[in-house]
Amino acid sequence: MNKKTSATSNLTRRASLAAIAASTFALVAFAAPVASFAEDKSIKVGIMSGEDEDVWRVVTAEAAKKGLTIETVVFNDYTQPNEALERGEVDANAFQHKPYLDNQVSQHGYHIVPVGYTAVWPIGLYSKKHKAISEIADGATIGVPNDPSNEGRALRVLQNEGLIKLKDGTGILATVTDITENPKNVEIKELDAGVVGRAIDDLDAAVVNTDWALKAGLSASDRIAQEPVADNPYRNFIAVKQGSENEAWVKTLVSSYQNDTVKAEFDKVYKGTGVSAY
Repeated sequence: MNKKTSATSNLTRRASLAAIAASTFALVAFAAPVASFAEDKSIKVGIMSGEDEDVWRVVTAEAAKKGLTIETVVFNDYTQPNEALERGEVDANAFQHKPYLDNQVSQHGYHIVPVGYTAVWPIGLYSKKHKAISEIADGATIGVPNDPSNEGRALRVLQNEGLIKLKDGTGILATVTDITENPKNVEIKELDAGVVGRAIDDLDAAVVNTDWALKAGLSASDRIAQEPVADNPYRNFIAVKQGSENEAWVKTLVSSYQNDTVKAEFDKVYKGTGVSAY
């Protein structure tokens, strides 16, 4: 082989190698987004029907920007989201506070843990018949939610306003059996949390969770008392199955809720009756 042919052959081989390298680089560069796409995650989050659906539409949009796809599963009963989470029918839920979860864990043995706060809705005493606590007459009928944590919370509102007194040392899960003093002989009517607000016309007053008060058409002008907001133990949170709390998608989910864009939608939807709690 002469020198000219050898040089030409070497040049051809170098060109071929360069072409292969360029092709390999192009394939790697094109394939890079696929690796990122493979890291994306789709989850189901259990929420309550109503205003929270509007808030979670914004959360879902924020999560999508970070590669997390959220499908919301809407419930109408407080007892359903934890059961669904425990069974693996949803990956997370967002509807409850710690006293409620603690009671559910105690009763059902759920393996569920909180991972990020969302908001707090100070529970209030509402009335269509009275403008002040002092107007509540002897023998009045007052409705309260009948689930354990919210009933105890409601009874504490009544105690703070001097309508009843609870037994010393009573915890946050107080019930009507813990009432030791009832100076106005008020009748405490225990109703489902979603019903008590809608029954307001048949009651002298009712202690109603703020989200249910909105659903029942009640407003701040109907509220004659409210629990304190400061140091409130009833902050709601996002919860997941125990063992999932350190997974990357959980941090993404929480950050997709805890931001100014979601807060603005929350404030718009809840009209100041709820307060962001993170």
